[in-house]
Amino acid sequence: MVLQAREGFLITSSPARVLVATAVPVERDAVAGAFASPAAEVRLPGVTLHRTGAYDLLAAGVGPALAAASTATALTAAALDGTPYDLVVSAGIAGGFAPDAPVGSLVVADDIVAADLGAETGDGFLPVTELGFGTVSHRPPESLVRELVAATGAPAGTVLTVSTVTGSAVRAAELRARHPRALAEAMEGFGVAEAAAAHGTPVMEVRAVSNPVGPRDRAAWRIGDALTALTEGFGKLAPVLESWESA
Repeated sequence: MVLQAREGFLITSSPARVLVATAVPVERDAVAGAFASPAAEVRLPGVTLHRTGAYDLLAAGVGPALAAASTATALTAAALDGTPYDLVVSAGIAGGFAPDAPVGSLVVADDIVAADLGAETGDGFLPVTELGFGTVSHRPPESLVRELVAATGAPAGTVLTVSTVTGSAVRAAELRARHPRALAEAMEGFGVAEAAAAHGTPVMEVRAVSNPVGPRDRAAWRIGDALTALTEGFGKLAPVLESWESA
């Protein structure tokens, strides 16, 4: 329960309703590990939510398209039920851009960017916005970003959404050159953000780093460490998310 003092009165309000969308069940379960109460399954057409307190946890699928479709399903069902979400969070593990986001660290997005939505030309890559349509960026609420950074000590920066995970030093350098504030890349954030935007719901993205962005070296991946960081991170984030109110 959130307590607020206004004009001499103490007002109580319910915790914010939060939808957390991960790609796969193991990420969803890592988030669930931050909460004491067990999650109950809520089956909807096409998706299954794991509900714990004010949180609905959704394994939305891999890639921006499926993540957007699954998130939109959950958002629509909540709206039709008269219990819309106050906030959507895209969460999971990710590749981190060295040295700013080392393996095992947590990052908070202050910009969620579709990094490969556009066209290749003889002069380089053009984002879809420069072709005259669409959008490639969603900005989470600045006040909430500041609060999450303060709660976790994680850096804030750009989190890229890609449809093809980076597997070479050349592409990693190209992405960093186009997005100098990039901290991490993953595959779902922009899709989740598009669905949230369609419903007028604020969106965040939080990622735990499992590997460096660049040449694929599975021996260097630390997925277990990243999942642990995700659980610990949500333990610190949860009170902030529950008490946050949209302006």
